Amino acid sequence: MRPTLRSVEVPDFGLPDHQPDLPAGLYAERLEAVRRRMRDDSYQRLVIYGDREHSANLAYLTGFDPRFEEALLVVGPDGEPTLLAGNECVGLAEAAPLPMKVVRFQDFSLPGQPRGDGLDLDQALRDAGVETGLSVGVVGWKPFADRRRIDVPAFIADALRSLAGEDRVRNATHLFMDAVDGLRVVNEAAQLAAFEYAACHTSSGVRRLVENLRPGLGEHEAVRHLQWNGSPLSCHLMLSSGPRAALGLVSPTDRVMERGDPVTVAFGIWGALNCRAGFLVADADELPAGISDYVDRLVAPYFAAVAAWYRTLRVGVTGGELFAAVAEHVGDPFFGVFLNPGHQIHLDEWVNSPVFTDSPIELRSGMALQCDIIPATGGPYFTTNIEDGLALADDDLRAELADRSPAAWARIQARRTFMREHLGLDLHASVLPFSSFPACLPPYLLSPDRVMTVAS
Repeated sequence: MRPTLRSVEVPDFGLPDHQPDLPAGLYAERLEAVRRRMRDDSYQRLVIYGDREHSANLAYLTGFDPRFEEALLVVGPDGEPTLLAGNECVGLAEAAPLPMKVVRFQDFSLPGQPRGDGLDLDQALRDAGVETGLSVGVVGWKPFADRRRIDVPAFIADALRSLAGEDRVRNATHLFMDAVDGLRVVNEAAQLAAFEYAACHTSSGVRRLVENLRPGLGEHEAVRHLQWNGSPLSCHLMLSSGPRAALGLVSPTDRVMERGDPVTVAFGIWGALNCRAGFLVADADELPAGISDYVDRLVAPYFAAVAAWYRTLRVGVTGGELFAAVAEHVGDPFFGVFLNPGHQIHLDEWVNSPVFTDSPIELRSGMALQCDIIPATGGPYFTTNIEDGLALADDDLRAELADRSPAAWARIQARRTFMREHLGLDLHASVLPFSSFPACLPPYLLSPDRVMTVAS
């Protein structure tokens, strides 16, 4: 059925009454999993880098993410890993749930801060077990096909190569971020419960913002409706209107929104991101000149692609099948869909993507995914966008999640029912929607109750 625009009452799916904690023992299990991967790849030492922007691999393994500074974790085949942290992160690292030997390494500290302990990087790495002739894997934040390419600061890469040997140091980021079996692309039930909590807050915030948009509202005023609760952000908060909206990734300003403006918003915290885009109008007759067919020309085929994405998605489907389902509806150059239509999400907003042309990668139980199909027309039609997160789970994982987090499970089932009955999106049993504004796309932002649907 061709998508149509209808008035739909979206339920209040509720917010969690507490934030799920990851059990401390989970980090020890992850460390053992890392060591198994090290043995499989013949790494004798693994060196994991983190900084404020790129902390997800380090935080996944240890529960610690550096603030202001860099940090470096050295993992050997046994014993406690060694963490090098700067002046301001040493105390924070001591509170990490994974037992570690924490060493103050002052060159990771901010410029001008004390450097009196005299410990140089070569000595710190030797003390942590990096020796001549050992095979060293380096985890940055991009897995390259050429594993000689290492994406950590040069002074760290130089020191490792000097100590272990030029040909003994390789990029090992794939152990965490490979789209097929990276440690962070297949999640435990406890981690999925934490992601559902995050998605409740980001999706409810975006829904609240959309429902409160109006001409005369400043961008900074609008983002207050997100009600960010202080959880760590996974990306810069984005909201823009008018001519700047075409730039997509920019942050809000004092600009006052006007009737007829294009508007886009994205809000992401660790484990979740939601985005919506449309025009600040009540109906087609208020759209800018020349695009009165905005819904028919752009939004309807886009939502058909989204419906096909959800209809195809399940444990065991390949990324290539998912890509083809989307391309059937928005493959024309007019839509400008260039990026992967879907990707894996974790503490960072984008881990990797198994969704590309002819991808043979099978989607697995435990994967957390983002429905992320982004048209970029480059013209007056602007864009439309409906980014929501979800997870894939087989029978066993679904049973574990329901037992561990019954309130989250109830929200997931309520979302599935809503999507089936009101939007016409009948999800496979393995698809668990996390968004509390699930697949709701109001193209006319002053009529937020009118959303796209393929329901008969």
